[in-house]
Amino acid sequence: MNIQAPTGNEPRPSGTSRNDARTSRNDTRTTRNDARTSGEGRVGTSRENKADASQYNRGRTSPEDPRREAGPGSSGLRGSLHRRPLTWFFSLAFVLSWLAWTPYALSENGLGVWHFAYPAIGGTTQLLGVLPGAYLGPIVSALLVTGMTEGRRGLRAWRDRMTKFRVGWRWYLVVLLSVPVALTLATAALTGRSPVPPSVAVLAAYLPGLLLQMITTGLAEEPGWREFAMPRMQRRYGPVAATLIVGVLWGAWHLPLFLTEWGGWPDVTAVKPLEFMATAIAFSFVMTWVFNRSGESMPLVMLLHTSINNFFSLAWMGMFPSLSSAQGTHAFLLASIAAALILLTTTRGRLGLPKPAQPLETSRAHV
Repeated sequence: MNIQAPTGNEPRPSGTSRNDARTSRNDTRTTRNDARTSGEGRVGTSRENKADASQYNRGRTSPEDPRREAGPGSSGLRGSLHRRPLTWFFSLAFVLSWLAWTPYALSENGLGVWHFAYPAIGGTTQLLGVLPGAYLGPIVSALLVTGMTEGRRGLRAWRDRMTKFRVGWRWYLVVLLSVPVALTLATAALTGRSPVPPSVAVLAAYLPGLLLQMITTGLAEEPGWREFAMPRMQRRYGPVAATLIVGVLWGAWHLPLFLTEWGGWPDVTAVKPLEFMATAIAFSFVMTWVFNRSGESMPLVMLLHTSINNFFSLAWMGMFPSLSSAQGTHAFLLASIAAALILLTTTRGRLGLPKPAQPLETSRAHV
């Protein structure tokens, strides 16, 4: 209903303007209510029509629409993954790997319960016995949880971090040289033996062996423990506590392998896995520092991890021929503890994590 303004100098009764304005507002409300109750014959205030509208909106939502993503308050599997991604990741990593390692532990390469043996490839059964479980654990779990909680965008970000090679050539040089030097010095200090220079054959095989370790051990483990877990753990607990937790879980994940020839079975005592756990925890502080200082460069972190494996596999026995592998394990523990103490002291517990401009926000994800 339109209200026409008076023309000329016609007198207006008192209160007419205010009454007309009220009438206009009432008419406007009436029109809005009519619009709500109209629309294909549905009454908007009924519960049935609200449900129909909700179903209609869901049907129009595209797969990329964020409304399809389950939030922290959602129920079901997807909602649980959103609320507790770390719990899901660690649980899946352990369950998948341990299930895959069970036949290896029960075979003739382990406890001998099942009377079959894994064939050796390249002089070792680990490629068929250990590697499948290693791949099924951390990296697959990280991909599954990332894909379920963050979708394609999260997987693309994961890929970008995994291919972050541009961190400066000095970083690569430091990692490649510091690992052999530290382990050699620790062995010499612990045993009083001088190292023998590595042979030409060892030097020629060192880089190819390192590349093989990168695509086996490094790729299987670090995309889970460091790339997926560490950023989330550091946001929630800080660098020191996060490193301790990840270090314990990383070491414990290996424990079933001590029932196989990987861990030296049957010549395994309780001291050996405990020493391994202590080494994993201490070395995790070095891994965290490199991870933080390099801007979360996963290739560099993988190189650090696999440099340890490669040095012991190819060079250490030749440089210290009169020593046992147990003495090499002791030297690794000594070097890891020394490096961890130095980094904790010099960084005052920050382990290379940049100080935020404002307090860290509490993550929605719960452990």
